[in-house]
Amino acid sequence: MRPSIVSSGIRKLRVLCFHGFRTNGLIMETQLKKLDQSVLDLMEMTCLDAPYPALGKSDVEGIFPPPYYEWFQFKETENGPVFTNLKECIEIITEHMEKHGPYDGLVGFSQGAFLCGALAGMQQQGLALTSVPKLRFVIIISGGVLNGEHEWKSCYSDPIKCASVHLIGICYALEEFMVYEVCTTIYNGFSLWQCCKAGSRDFLKARNEDLLQKYENPVVIRHDARHTVPRLGVEAVLPMKKFLENVLVSIKEEEDYGYFANITEDHNDHKEHIADRSSEWAYDYETTVLA
Repeated sequence: MRPSIVSSGIRKLRVLCFHGFRTNGLIMETQLKKLDQSVLDLMEMTCLDAPYPALGKSDVEGIFPPPYYEWFQFKETENGPVFTNLKECIEIITEHMEKHGPYDGLVGFSQGAFLCGALAGMQQQGLALTSVPKLRFVIIISGGVLNGEHEWKSCYSDPIKCASVHLIGICYALEEFMVYEVCTTIYNGFSLWQCCKAGSRDFLKARNEDLLQKYENPVVIRHDARHTVPRLGVEAVLPMKKFLENVLVSIKEEEDYGYFANITEDHNDHKEHIADRSSEWAYDYETTVLA
């Protein structure tokens, strides 16, 4: 049996984490504790506070204490959302990464996941994070594409090659529920139809799926939970743990042999491997679990 990564002496992954809309880094730290300990043991996480105070009511008031922050602001227009302070936000993140890095990867939830998912594409296109080492992976928890007119929209123009895990909530069909009403809401700069009904799930599921299509060979974990950082069962923990272990081994190989290992090779059977490793390193392209 292969020894555990932690016991073999390989360092932990250094990860920068972006919290959700109108929350804060401490809240994100608490939410991430719902991940399995075997996953947490592989990462050294830093949860930043977003740079801008919340301009409205937070959905977590009464659950988590203030202060609450936003990564950027937006205004809905006929041509789509217009973003404010996004450029400044990216500059602040870059400065932090220059000063406190290097970081191996990013984790984002909700508005933080929109940002996290875009930054990997921005770096690939030379639009941002050009002064810091290449990101090895991102973990996107209920994110989406930053639609609308902005100077970074070309970050999605090519498949994003950065290794990625996408945690996406399952959204049930309307027909499955007897009582519901349909309303319009604005979230992270998007107009979308939200099903307000008993048992409703992640209303950003469609945006999750849009972002998923922008990534090359993503690992997908689907969970039966609302718009939240989910508590994952064994079936979901395994692919995430293997993914992170593969990243760690790629780092060790680079340190030993001097090359940047590719952990997202394309295989016709929708399995992904690191380099030429045996099948025990393979993980499913898509895993559906009911958390």
